[in-house]
This record gives sequence, structure tokens and C-alpha cells, in this order.
Amino acid sequence: MRITDDLEIPDTEFTFETARSGGPGGQNVNKVETRVTVVFDLLASPSLTDDQKARIAERLGTRLTRAGVLRVGSQKHRTQAANREAALLRLAELIAAALVVDAPRVKTRPSRAARERRLVDKRRRAETKSVRTRRPEPHHD
Repeated sequence: MRITDDLEIPDTEFTFETARSGGPGGQNVNKVETRVTVVFDLLASPSLTDDQKARIAERLGTRLTRAGVLRVGSQKHRTQAANREAALLRLAELIAAALVVDAPRVKTRPSRAARERRLVDKRRRAETKSVRTRRPEPHHD
């Protein structure tokens, strides 16, 4: 399965589990196992470098089991084949997204005009609040 332009994981590294699916299914809903879960042992994968494994584990940590296994399921479709494709596609998207390297943040400073606007707004807010806390003038008739 192609993940990115320079990364491909062979299908032999994936195992599939099936179960009965919730939702629509007509007469088959109670007897056919259409829900598919793709199981991928991330830590044991020979297709990924240690750096890639570490990045995926860090970004997808909540989806990993303690043993380092990634599980992605699908039950959207009525057929097992369609759910299998959907689960594989979702797994590929998750792995590809986890491998994207973020551009380093470049420090910038606010412009003089932006600082000035902030201070003007701050003075205006302070004035608004100070008016609220003043006691009203006694009313004479």
C-alpha cells in the first residue's frame, strides 16, 4: 500500500479482523460480518525507519495499543470489501499525516503600528471599565 511518494508498506504487514456491523444492512445485518478492522504492528514493521516509527507513535499515540499496534476500523459500507478498502485508506491517511514534518516556527515581532493599536485599544477598554465602577451622581429634583 502506497503511503507517500517514497514510502510503501506491503500488504503482508496488515492483518484484518471482521465483526458484525451496526447500522443498515437489510436482511444481512445479523449474520454477515461486514465491519473490518485493519491491524498494523507499527513497532515490528520492517518498512519504516526508527525515526518514522517514533514520529507515528508520537502523533498517533492515542490510537496505539500498549504493544505498539495501530488499529483502524470501518463499518460505513454494507460490504466487507468496501469496508476493508475504507479502513486501509484511512490508515494510509493517518500514517501519511503523522509523517508530515512541520516547518519550524520563525519568530516575528509585532510592527510599531500593531503595538500602537494594541495600546490604544487597551486605553479605550480601561476607560470603559473605569466608567462602570464610578458611583452615579446623586439625582436632585
